Amino acid sequence: MRIWVPDRELADAVEGVTGIEGVEDVSVRIYDGRSDDRPGDPAEVDLYVPPFVATPRSREIVAEMSNLQVIQLQVAGVDTFLPLVPEGVVLCNARGVHDASTAEWVVGGIIAAQREFPGFRDAQREGRWDWHMTDALTDRTVMIVGYGSVGAAIERRLTPFEAHVIRVARTARDGVHPVSALPGLLPEADVVVLIVPSTTETTGLVDKAFLACMKDNALLVNAARGIVVDTEALLTEVTAGRLRAVLDVTDPEPLPAGHPLWTAPGVFITPHVGGSTPASRRRIVALVRDQVRRFVTGEPLINVIKGDY
Repeated sequence: MRIWVPDRELADAVEGVTGIEGVEDVSVRIYDGRSDDRPGDPAEVDLYVPPFVATPRSREIVAEMSNLQVIQLQVAGVDTFLPLVPEGVVLCNARGVHDASTAEWVVGGIIAAQREFPGFRDAQREGRWDWHMTDALTDRTVMIVGYGSVGAAIERRLTPFEAHVIRVARTARDGVHPVSALPGLLPEADVVVLIVPSTTETTGLVDKAFLACMKDNALLVNAARGIVVDTEALLTEVTAGRLRAVLDVTDPEPLPAGHPLWTAPGVFITPHVGGSTPASRRRIVALVRDQVRRFVTGEPLINVIKGDY
């Protein structure tokens, strides 16, 4: 059984499964997905763990893995690999691994925007005491669009701030509104958080009409994918000063130097770091090790992707 992982820490974790009774002949090799150096023949690989940040090589090599049975991603989003998965190969994501870190980023971003931390940082650099009253998270209405495990984690962290939460998801259920209800719900929200998966349905979801439904001075927080938001439509709204935004993802991404989003008023940008924390890394290692254990012992795999996500 041949397993490729992208780094030594994961290799050490996975090699531990060879100590399980009845597990033999497991070979673990490191392939970082960047260099041309390969640790063996890709055609012999049974389980493949691509790097956290996918590269062209890490994706292209899947076509050479003729014996491949499982691809285990380190991220929740599957859009970069889903079109490349050969028939019969099981694709698994890292659902749940990044919930805490992403939720922390979302709440941190909301507070930074509401309390105007970026502006106060600018004033500090200028040595200027810029006293004024700011907005707050307390008593505000936060809409979570894409209410899954990450959305629930966000809500748990919002609760101590005494914010009111509106939940929206693709499938309506008790306490969760359907996406079709957005036009009527958006005018109620002071903050709109995007945490939807990247699918054909969500591409361009936040368009001119969506943004027009948002109330004046509302805050858009994108922790999903850049293509969920129409960049030009957002630029129009923030440049006019009607809306604000906190973005961990952009379209295009990486955002090139000189792009108008960098200097747009009321926009705070981080470089797709929402899930990039030591906490997430520890949980990735634990997930990959457990998934490999399941694979080599014949137990059912977890986080198996069916359909778009």
